[in-house]
Amino acid sequence: MKSVLIIGGGVIGASIAYHLVRADAAVRVTLVEQGDPASGSSGACDGLVFMQSKKPGIHLELALESRKRFRALQKELPLDMEYRETGGLVVIENEAEFKAMEQFTAEQQAIGLDVRLLDKAQALELEPALAATIAGATHSPEDAQVNPITLTLGLIQGARQNGAKILTHTRVTEFITQGNRVTGVKTTQGDLSADITLIAGGALSGALAKKLDLDFPIQPRRGQIVVTQATRPLISHCMISASYIAAKFDPELAAKAGQGISLEQADNGNLLLGSTREFVGFNRENTPEGLRSILKKTCTVIPALRDLDIIRTFAGLRPFTPDGMPLLGAVDGVEGLYTAAGHEGDGIALSPVTGALMADYILDRRDGLHTRFDLSAFSPNRFTSEDAHV
Repeated sequence: MKSVLIIGGGVIGASIAYHLVRADAAVRVTLVEQGDPASGSSGACDGLVFMQSKKPGIHLELALESRKRFRALQKELPLDMEYRETGGLVVIENEAEFKAMEQFTAEQQAIGLDVRLLDKAQALELEPALAATIAGATHSPEDAQVNPITLTLGLIQGARQNGAKILTHTRVTEFITQGNRVTGVKTTQGDLSADITLIAGGALSGALAKKLDLDFPIQPRRGQIVVTQATRPLISHCMISASYIAAKFDPELAAKAGQGISLEQADNGNLLLGSTREFVGFNRENTPEGLRSILKKTCTVIPALRDLDIIRTFAGLRPFTPDGMPLLGAVDGVEGLYTAAGHEGDGIALSPVTGALMADYILDRRDGLHTRFDLSAFSPNRFTSEDAHV
């Protein structure tokens, strides 16, 4: 009987645990979380399941596969994760962005994404609350949104109901090794052994890897978010800006031009406005400068936001990698060690496919997802010491 130990109780670790026990009732799965489930980035982020923000290629292909799986999870999980296929808009604010999005959209269409470029009049017809100053937008009916907290908690509960052992408030202090093989971990609640140990610790994954003298180029990137009062339906789509896509994949551009924006309206009427993209270590505090920037940019795009009260703010740490792609798979040179981390702002959207993919990979299923996709772009071993840092 194979035993798997998962470090991290965010949406990625929870999804892997759930898919493992669903795929093979004989596998023994233990998940270790240093706090409560969803107490890290998965509980401090928006719920966008955005296809348009993914790089054309394997990144987008996996996102499209993930989207297919959300419908099944909505029916399977013991909690309502509030998955809604609202469609999404990428708001274009100037002509330079419009030209860039023409090419980006064409590349996404070639992969198979249902997306089209809209001029200003077409964008305003879809979303009348948009400012008349925008240059246009791109629209995809395949974008969606979800409640990231109930998604994570639903995956945890589903994993537990199917036999997984969930240990909360349990911190990993050290890895147990025999030669070049990881055989388990030491924790604040005692030692745990396993055939396979998987690091899914989000922004903390780099620090965990250092306990084995490994260099995972994963850095925390703070994202601040503003929550408004509940109001009537103001927008019918989830939205990001074209500059959000640029800042996501180009840290230098993000530093010069600031962050793009994201907007969604939850089922209860609250709007979530985000988000900054800041390298400030593990500092999760909100800042006046960050919040002012979010409000200024979102109110420029949706002027009616100026009439709403702010009820709270929060910030989470996104696990950033230099190429914007997660680390997925076995770690070279260390037997029994796997990782699934570094999703940055894509953890929620890619959580279903990541869970299914890693479960198939670990169980070495002949017809599994890992046999359908070329995962070399996500190899944990793709970075050299020279390019492992921003």
